[in-house]
Amino acid sequence: MYESLKQPVNYGGLTLKNPILFAPTTFGLPQEELAARLGRIAAGGCAMIILGDVPVGRHGFGPSLYTKKGFAYYKLLVDTVHREGCKICAQLHQSDSNLKAMVKYIPGVLTGRISREALRPLLNQQVGPYITGLPQHKVEEITDSFGQAAVLAREAGFDMIQVHGDRMCGSFSSAVFNHRTDRYGGGPENRARFAVEAVSAVRRRLPDIPIDYKLAVRQEDPHYGNAGVLESELDVFVPLLEQAGVTSFHVTLANHSALPDTIPPKTHPEFGAEGCFLKFCDQVRQLTQAPICGVGGLTDPAFVDAQLRSGRMDCAAMSRQLIADPDWPRKVDQDRADTIHRCVRCNKACLEGLMAHQGVHCIYERKETP
Repeated sequence: MYESLKQPVNYGGLTLKNPILFAPTTFGLPQEELAARLGRIAAGGCAMIILGDVPVGRHGFGPSLYTKKGFAYYKLLVDTVHREGCKICAQLHQSDSNLKAMVKYIPGVLTGRISREALRPLLNQQVGPYITGLPQHKVEEITDSFGQAAVLAREAGFDMIQVHGDRMCGSFSSAVFNHRTDRYGGGPENRARFAVEAVSAVRRRLPDIPIDYKLAVRQEDPHYGNAGVLESELDVFVPLLEQAGVTSFHVTLANHSALPDTIPPKTHPEFGAEGCFLKFCDQVRQLTQAPICGVGGLTDPAFVDAQLRSGRMDCAAMSRQLIADPDWPRKVDQDRADTIHRCVRCNKACLEGLMAHQGVHCIYERKETP
């Protein structure tokens, strides 16, 4: 049963033991706890973990690959995952948050006048001016740093590189934020240039490494997502990214809107169904022969198996489901799918836990606590 979930797959040049991936996730956990969590997910049988938000710069949010301490942090996570027979991918990203603009909100956050939910739209208002005003030489430095960080990630033992197509890549891609008049702004070919140069910087330094691209798609009618690529512009972006060196596409909804849109609960008016973002995979499939990873509310083995068998996607990425039950892949492999703790997509202890600075957890953990 569910044979497509048990077979090896070639994902952009990397052989995986099965098509189940752990999607990039911000956990908000201390290092030791994060390592234990990733080790547990790897032990559950998934083929690869995508480690989210690895900064490409020397300074910024999160541990840096460029420092001895930061490099050791990533090496620990890589070794922990590899011990369980699981691959690991570094999601390289550059934040598009304007640090100078953030400073003025710090007093309000510290006093509680500005909640984390209220802070997000305030910061989003600063993205457009920041992206538009970056000097061209600075833009070129940032795109080149993707290559530098990729080399360090490879040295730390990562098996694949994913270029994060949201954050700064997504903001440059989007006419909502990008109002530049130089070669990085204007039509879709120019707005794709930042992402293309970031991918090219990786490929130039690492000719053989598989490069995944998190392709963030912006939907209109109704409008969801502000960064990322318009559905109507995919036919421009996808070929350019593939020519630059992308070997696979991780397709999802663009961010810079409300978090419950990109991490939708079951009650979401537009994205409440199982496989809620797979319609974007359908559009990308028409434009490339490269492997595609689908994501979005995937919990049901029968549904996931059907999508894989149909060719709609080549791999399935899960986050909340593998947090709810890390043994999902192993239980499927052992024909024990009926024992899976299915994610109910309530967002109570995962997304709400992160927003409350308590880290990502699951309601099942609460039930199992003595």
